[in-house]
Parts: sequence; structure tokens; C-alpha cells
Amino acid sequence: MAHDLVIRNAHIVDGTGAAAFPGDVAIDGDTITGLGAVDEEGREEIDAGGNAVTPGFIDMHTHLDAQIGWDPDLTSVTWHGVTTALLGNCGVTFAPCRPEDREFLAGMMETVEDIPKKAIMSGLPWDWASYGGYLDSVERLSPMINVAGLVGHCATRFYVMGERSVEEPATPDEIRQIAELAAQSVREGAVGFSTSRASVHKLPDGRCVPGTYAEREELMAIAAAVGDAGGIMQTVMEFSKPDEEMALIGDEAAFCRAAIFSEVCSPSAEQRKRRDETVKRFRAEGKDITGFTVPRSAGGVGGLTTPHFWHSPSWNKLRGMDFERRLEALREEAFRRQLVTELENHEHAKQAAEQTRTWYPMGAGEHPDYTGGAEESLFAIAKRAGEHPAETWIRLTLESEGKVLFHHRVFNHDLDAVAETISTDWAMPGLGDAGAHVSGMIDAGWATFVLSHWYRDAGLYSLEEAVRRMTSVPAAILDLPDRGTLAVGQKADLNVIDTDKVAECQPRLVNDFPHGAPRFIQRAVGYQATICNGEVILRDDEHTGAHAGKVLRNRG
Repeated sequence: MAHDLVIRNAHIVDGTGAAAFPGDVAIDGDTITGLGAVDEEGREEIDAGGNAVTPGFIDMHTHLDAQIGWDPDLTSVTWHGVTTALLGNCGVTFAPCRPEDREFLAGMMETVEDIPKKAIMSGLPWDWASYGGYLDSVERLSPMINVAGLVGHCATRFYVMGERSVEEPATPDEIRQIAELAAQSVREGAVGFSTSRASVHKLPDGRCVPGTYAEREELMAIAAAVGDAGGIMQTVMEFSKPDEEMALIGDEAAFCRAAIFSEVCSPSAEQRKRRDETVKRFRAEGKDITGFTVPRSAGGVGGLTTPHFWHSPSWNKLRGMDFERRLEALREEAFRRQLVTELENHEHAKQAAEQTRTWYPMGAGEHPDYTGGAEESLFAIAKRAGEHPAETWIRLTLESEGKVLFHHRVFNHDLDAVAETISTDWAMPGLGDAGAHVSGMIDAGWATFVLSHWYRDAGLYSLEEAVRRMTSVPAAILDLPDRGTLAVGQKADLNVIDTDKVAECQPRLVNDFPHGAPRFIQRAVGYQATICNGEVILRDDEHTGAHAGKVLRNRG
């Protein structure tokens, strides 16, 4: 009897960390039915030609909650081998929600995650009230890949307390209601609860989002209720209080099945050592705690093709032009002099120049450069050339016919610190923030970077270890026993990857959000195929049009 699909001549990396081995993979329906030697033919066959066959990657930190409403392809993560995406991080979700609260939640998502409110209000069906209803709505959208969701502290607290949720402490009765609502959301399918304690997460009026200053009693009550329902806790900490915040996460983990947090790799060796010791101590106590961090520097992307460059009258004039006119203007010597002079004479001129120590040219070729050292910063290049950094920016831009992009490394600036952190047994690569900050940054290709840099180029990970950290580790956290590994009986979420070729492509700004709103996209090369629930959704780096995703709900 023929199988639905057979992948031949594969280098099988099963996601467990075990040594890779040659063989074939057979798939029937949404399930792996053969692994190793497969004698039967397939109605469809893929010759891997020795390429790696891996489980599909699991992206544990996205904000695709809004974008899924108008882009069920979930780009850009579906160009990077991701077959399961976790929505609802950082405490900001669209459910639970009363109809009169939609504007509040949409406005909050705009200011926290840079997703246009107008797009959110018009691009989502808003046909739910409960979190389970939101998941039902997502299911009706037929996403390309699997999605799971966390219920957010902001929506939950606002649902119970209304306006008082923003700045006031919850009463004992309100704490009980918030915890009960969180647990109910988990019973309806959320895999857990997310909260943000980061003071940078603001409402449109400048106040911190609901839950930022929630007291310990509230967090522990939520963790206990969520834990009883079988859920996990996700936290974005206040990074100015790392030790205090980690203590809270450790306390939460005592009540729930697992706790995850967003890790920023400190440039301080002492701070990194203290974090490592703290998390290892918690884990030794039996607490399931895992951090996720971007496996490279993260931050803004700018260049002549974008509106992201300096601010002064002439630079603002440049910003108002289309790309071709911008390029023409830069070719005019008098205008170039005016651009530089305004920055040299600006009241914050020295500060602006110093900031270019964290700006790096990404190149103008097919693939971006994310790994240059301090000597390759815009500041360092300008200093060697005896130029103002703006002159260097202009020169590099003209040399590339306007195509060069610049990466503003906001955090995880030190790749050596990143390597040290993601080498621990508790810090996993991730935190791509897909679906958020869409017009200013793009880190959705993090999984491709793990393969191209940390495995292939730097050798930090073996291929088996790189894949394990992106598959079976997050699958275990999400309690997905039938995903994250390749074995007979497992769900058929797989990648076929040319690891010699795999790489991120240059980011590109497009205007394909509702109402023409801009966002960055980033494609990849090297993905011979991505398969979700047995269906080929991507072939030779291009989507096939298949939508095979499922909503993965908490198993309780």
C-alpha cells in the first residue's frame, strides 16, 4: 500500500538530541508512519538528497494574535521552518474581551507592540468574548501552521477591574476573580498565562499596561489557579530589577507546570553568572523554568528604503520623499552637506554620533550581516574614514544605490554574551517577536540564524543540539507530546533543510497590512520543504498555498 508522502534519502535529525542517521520518512494523513527504511512508494515523494529532515520548529514568542486575522500564512515565520507558533506573549491579548473594551485592547497592542490600531480594529472579526471564543475564531481562519495561545494579564485584569486595572492594586475579591478567569481561559484552551512587568510597555496615554505593578499576592494566586488548570506562566520582567524579578518567577514556578521568561543577555559577566546560578538553583529544586532569547542582536532596521534615519529639517524632508527621489536628493552635493551640517550643529549632535556605535551596516547583498564586531559599527567605520557618521551613512547608501540597510542593535549586542547564555541548559533561542514592532524591526528569522550561524558557521551547536532546542524542548514546555520529535506515531510537522545553504534574506519593507500600513518581511533560502500536519506548506522556499494548521489547546 502506498503512503501519502515519503521523504527519501534524508539525514534524519529527530529532535531528541540523538545522533542523526540516514533514512526515509513515511507520512499518512497527519502522522508519521515510517522512519528509517521505507520500502513502500509514496503517492508523493520528496528526494531530500541527503538534506536534513527535522521536526518543525516551535516559535515560543510571537505576537501574531492580530496579524493572523488578515494573514493566515503567518509570514514571516512560515518562511523559516516554524510549524507551531505561540501567540499571546507579554500580557497583551485580545481576549477575554467585552465589546466595549475592543478599542482599549487594540490601542494597547498598538503602543506596546507597534501593530496599527486601525489594522487591528478592521482586520479582526472580533467575534468572541472569552479566550476560548478567540481560539475558535482563529480556528475558523484556517492558519497555515499550528498555533497555541497564552491568555494575557492585561485583558484579564481589565475585564475584572476596568479602568482601575491600570494603576490600582486589586482587592482580595478581584484577585480571586482574575485568577478564576485566567484558569477558565486555560480550561478553554489557552496553554497558559502571560504577564508583563516591563515599565516600557505603555498605554496610549503613557501609563503602564494593566498588571505591570501587580502585587505578589495577585501573581501567586494566578499561578496557582493556572497551574491547577494545567497551564504555564510566561513573564516579561522589569529588566532594571533582574534579581527581584527572577525571584518572583521562581515563586510562580512552584505553583504551575512550567514558567518561561524573556531573557536579555546582559553585557555584565557577573550578571550573567548570577542569572545562570539562580535559574540552575530553581531547576535543581524541581521547578521547570526556561528562558528564551534572540540568538543574535535585536533591534531596529533602517535605511533609505525605510523612514528610519536621523531627524532634522533636511532629514525629515528626505523622509517625505519616495525612494527614487530620496536617491536623487542624496546625489546632490549641496543637499548632502546640509544633511550633515544639521546633525553636526544639532543640540544632541554628540549623543547622536555616539549612538552609531550600535548601528551596523547589514550589507546590500542577498543576505544580511548580523555578526560584525565593534570595529564594523557605523561609528567605527566613520572614525577610520575621518567622517561624521552621517557622511558614512550617505556614502554607503550611495555606493549601494540606496539598498544598504543598517541594524540598530538595541539588546543582545555582544554575540559572545549571547553564545554564553544560549549554551546553558536553561536558555533557548527564540524571542523573535513575530507580528510585533512590524514597521521598525524584524527578528522572525531567528531559527534560520541558529542553523546558519550557531550551527554551520560558528559551531556552537551540533546540528542535533540546535534542532533539539527549537523542537522537543519547547514541545515539552507546551505539553505537546505528539510534536517536537520524529518518530512513528508523531504528528507530521517536518522540515527538509539544505544546511549548507540555509540563510536569512535581507529584510524588506512592504505595505501589505490593512489600509496599506507598512511592515518588514524577511524570507529565507535553504528550505527544500516544510510540512505541517502531513501537508507540504512550503517547497523550495515558496509557499504552496496549503493551510494545514490546527489550534493546539491545553490538554488540562
